[in-house]
Amino acid sequence: MKVLFVGDIIGKAGRRAVREIIPRMVASHAVDLVVVNGENSAGGFGITPQVADELLEGEINLITTGNHIWDKKEIIDYIDGDVPLIRPGNYPPGSPGKGRRLIETAGGEKLTVLNASGRVFMDNLDCPFRYLDAEVTAAKEESAAILVDFHAEATSEKRAMGKFLDGRVSAVLGTHTHVQTADEEVSSEGTGYITDAGMTGATDSVIGMKQEEPIHRFLTGMPVRFETAKGGIELQGVLLEIDADSGRCLSIERIKEKLQ
Repeated sequence: MKVLFVGDIIGKAGRRAVREIIPRMVASHAVDLVVVNGENSAGGFGITPQVADELLEGEINLITTGNHIWDKKEIIDYIDGDVPLIRPGNYPPGSPGKGRRLIETAGGEKLTVLNASGRVFMDNLDCPFRYLDAEVTAAKEESAAILVDFHAEATSEKRAMGKFLDGRVSAVLGTHTHVQTADEEVSSEGTGYITDAGMTGATDSVIGMKQEEPIHRFLTGMPVRFETAKGGIELQGVLLEIDADSGRCLSIERIKEKLQ
């Protein structure tokens, strides 16, 4: 089965890239499932029910998120419903939503997607290693193919998670930093890995935002209001081929598609 995973969608520019690029990629690459990280798809911070519905109207099968999941409070009731939207599962017990969901191809092949957040330079949530250790064991009862979106800041923490889950999952894909890394690989144990899948939005920017505001903040140390940029729209992510029976990743390809 072929799975397209799309890196962090940033605001309107990112949603436009998704709307216009994903359909042609699904057709040209015979993609079976599309998973996107949508935690910044509403104005660059958070996600709303309206934006989630917009994304799910197209070819997208599941939306993962990250540390900005609660930025738009109206998502709290929505995520508790039966919708293909998950959040980092290592939030404390009692938090709305879930961190794991099973999706299927049109032909009935199954993929379980897990979402977790790192802790280095991030919120002090429950341990993502212990969380995923238990969830992977449970997920194997659902499907052999398992994809992990590990939303984390530190490269070391992401690399460690890739090694920790090596041979146990189909892929460990990093998100959050919005800068695509060039270290995609498939291990000898059959696990695909990339430190960061990148972002989907305006690349003529500072990680999706108009460059003037973050530069001003770095120069002065003063708080500023960030706005999403508009120039150089691009979709970034990875294309995976996974054996649905064994769960082994057969290939991983970095994707950088510019909006024409």
